[in-house]
Amino acid sequence: MPTLLGFDFGTARIGVAVGETESGLAQPLKVIHGEANELRFAEIGKLIAEWQPARLVVGLPSTEDGSEHEMAPRCRRFANQLNGRYALPVELFDERLSSAEAEEILREAGGKLARDWRERKRLLDAVAAQRILQSYLDHHATS
Repeated sequence: MPTLLGFDFGTARIGVAVGETESGLAQPLKVIHGEANELRFAEIGKLIAEWQPARLVVGLPSTEDGSEHEMAPRCRRFANQLNGRYALPVELFDERLSSAEAEEILREAGGKLARDWRERKRLLDAVAAQRILQSYLDHHATS
């Protein structure tokens, strides 16, 4: 089964999710904290070695009206760095509203996923990555 890793890129944190094309399901994996590129890419390298993904998916932020968000150039750069470092195909995929959806998922789950807001905040980026990757899988299942 081809495995995919999905990323919700941020300057302070990167949310990571894993999914499979056969099941069509994605799940939150982890949040990589910190701004130092070498540490971030070392963590990503470990995940790639562990999960052996066939493809990487990076969320591309846009505004509600579809125009480019100010973070989009940084996400493109991150995607290019992933491709250059790991020689894997990388696709950018619209992440519009993924953080809002992740927020809603965590709010609805309440105590099942996290006891307090600080704990939920630590999960938020991984759940946002899961929403991006799930949307990607859903889109490709219907196309």
